[in-house]
Amino acid sequence: MAERGGRGTSSGGDSSLDKSITLPPDEIFRNLENAKCFAIDIGGSLTKLAYYSTVQHKVARVRSFDHSGKDIEHESPYEITVQEEITARLHFIKFENTYIETCLDFIKDHLVNTETKVLKATGGGAYKFKDLIEKKLGLKVDKEDVMTCLIKGCNFVLKNIPHEVFAYQKDSDTEFRFQTNHPNIFPYLLVNIGSGVSIVKVETEDKFEWIGGSSIGGGTFWGLGALLTKTKKFDELLHLASKGQHTNVDMLVKDVYGGAYQTLGLSGNLIASSFGKSATADKEFSKDDMAKSLLHMISNDIGQLACLYAKLHNLHKIYFGGFFIRGHPVTMRTITYSINFFSKGEVQALFLRHEGYLGAIGAFLKGAEQDNPNEYSWGENYAGSSGLMSTSPDLCPMQRARSGTFDMFEMDRLERPLVNLPLLTDPSTYIPDTVDLTDDAMARKYWLTCFEEALDGVVKRAMASQPDSMDAAERAEKFRQKYWNKLQTLRQQPFAYGTLTVRSLLDTREHCLNEFNFPDPYSKVKQKENGIALKCFPSVIESLDSLGWEERQFALVKGLLAGNVFDWGAKAVSEVLESEPQFGFEEAKEKLQERPWLEDSYSEWIQRLKEGPPHTCALIFADNSGIDIILGVFPFVRELLSRGTEVILACNSGPALNDVTYSESLIVAERIAAMDPIIQSALTEERLLLVQTGSSSPCLDLSRLDKGLALLVRERKTDLVIIEGMGRAIHTNYYAVLQCESLKLAVIKNSWETGAELK
Repeated sequence: MAERGGRGTSSGGDSSLDKSITLPPDEIFRNLENAKCFAIDIGGSLTKLAYYSTVQHKVARVRSFDHSGKDIEHESPYEITVQEEITARLHFIKFENTYIETCLDFIKDHLVNTETKVLKATGGGAYKFKDLIEKKLGLKVDKEDVMTCLIKGCNFVLKNIPHEVFAYQKDSDTEFRFQTNHPNIFPYLLVNIGSGVSIVKVETEDKFEWIGGSSIGGGTFWGLGALLTKTKKFDELLHLASKGQHTNVDMLVKDVYGGAYQTLGLSGNLIASSFGKSATADKEFSKDDMAKSLLHMISNDIGQLACLYAKLHNLHKIYFGGFFIRGHPVTMRTITYSINFFSKGEVQALFLRHEGYLGAIGAFLKGAEQDNPNEYSWGENYAGSSGLMSTSPDLCPMQRARSGTFDMFEMDRLERPLVNLPLLTDPSTYIPDTVDLTDDAMARKYWLTCFEEALDGVVKRAMASQPDSMDAAERAEKFRQKYWNKLQTLRQQPFAYGTLTVRSLLDTREHCLNEFNFPDPYSKVKQKENGIALKCFPSVIESLDSLGWEERQFALVKGLLAGNVFDWGAKAVSEVLESEPQFGFEEAKEKLQERPWLEDSYSEWIQRLKEGPPHTCALIFADNSGIDIILGVFPFVRELLSRGTEVILACNSGPALNDVTYSESLIVAERIAAMDPIIQSALTEERLLLVQTGSSSPCLDLSRLDKGLALLVRERKTDLVIIEGMGRAIHTNYYAVLQCESLKLAVIKNSWETGAELK
């Protein structure tokens, strides 16, 4: 049996795929036993398989005890139950056509008996291999239009993957520059370079127009390259080009005019005539140089054509994709140079991290009418996806060498649609992350080392969270190895999954924990700490109520900061909490830095409270369970309510570290309401609303929030946003600009940045 959590079965020792491809099938074709339907895109050399599966995994649920007739003084605030949950996942696998027959045999064994009765297929190979597919699989093949599938796939990834689009800069310290997703992806120009070139203007989800093209494309490069170099393989031809020097073959402006052509503003190093030197030189030219010259010639032609069409239709976004691109650096470099030259820097050549899967995604969407993935928000599953410019992280080098290129991409369905926070000043320029670790080598080294050093502690916590599980240690070790491998990949290729940030490192760790059925390693820690903090709540409120107004405001802010100390995600703090069980709220307050804080706008905040009217509605993004939310956040909420301000308290939809979840916050609020009439009446009158963010991350992306939360923010006319915690207010959103007043509060708990912050 396959392990739960989406790890598929192997086909057994007699599988033709096992013999021919030498890979463990469950590392590539995952969760096949729960596959529901599939589609295929067959190009000139690569086949892309897309299939939809349901993934069954364990989740930790919390629920209140039945307290009737019981003394609850020493009880936990709630009980934890482990349940099975089913979610949806999209799998995409890319492999070489060399293995088409053995892979079709494997598909026959594992996917033919799914709900797919008519196979949606696209790409040139859908025609070439139609008879083979129908014979092997016993399914009727329904050929889908290539361009329609490409555009459907392109729209899908642009909407669902924040770090999908990048510009390529070969001579820059950071080769890959990932773009911020604009909330409105339309209109754009898609330049698909296959055998020829198709240029398509995409205006809406379903409205697009072929506006031009060229017969000089990838097939031209391949065909002429084969004639010139006698090299028949496309990738080998590109490899020759990467070593070549085109100036040995091309005639430059300086070869014609002796230097730059000043009148026209042309530099001497520009190509005046592709292959110009070969007409007069009486010598043999190297294969490398001819391949490089040919690549420049075709890329420049395509770039100029794309620029002209972009200007003609007043479009500023040009996405390049297709067989000719395929993520090859030398190709992206020449395309980028051409676009920059002909547009004078006004248009940028943009590429897609998953452009190789666009057709497969589109073909799948065409066949998914009953459960249309377009109706949901989706997120990339880092645990089950290969990185950009890398093969599967699960395969050792020897297996890679024997098997050719396999590439995987997985997306998990999110149960709630995600949208922008309406209060963002400019969603199109919003960047959640404070530091780009792809760009900052010193910061990257520091944080990768931090996560490596913290790995033992996470493994220990994962095992401790499931003491009754016989295989917890084995699964924890698999988690360790998988996450360690991801970290090593990111050391070598920090751009593998888009812009590398602290957020992406944390999210990858959570994905890997879920992969091996550790959905909430801190559930018991949170349960215990919530119980302890609830017992302290009455005395904290009594102490606050005894203070004068100004003293109380300072005590409330100090309490928020002290509560934020209790973060098990910070290595220094977790060591203190492990070694000093008595360390509590009062001790944390004593440890706080005296004012002025690292960033300190407390005086302005107090002045605003004194002179301005009460805020209409405050949106608070809470951080940790236990002391943080109960003794830090709720007293602050109580004060706002007393001023006449409504409060929306937003907590994670799913678990991450010891962050409070929405379901935990409901129980905590219920217990606090039983002790405090202000909280009780606010809940009853719906002046205090508890909502979920749509996130299961220690960080916060304000461009991907629960749609219900966004609607509530508009409805309640929210005019104050409070973002609490290091992950939410420092690693992300430090530079976020909002249309309303905001507070960003966190205690910095590592050596990279020191001090306490209130901003």
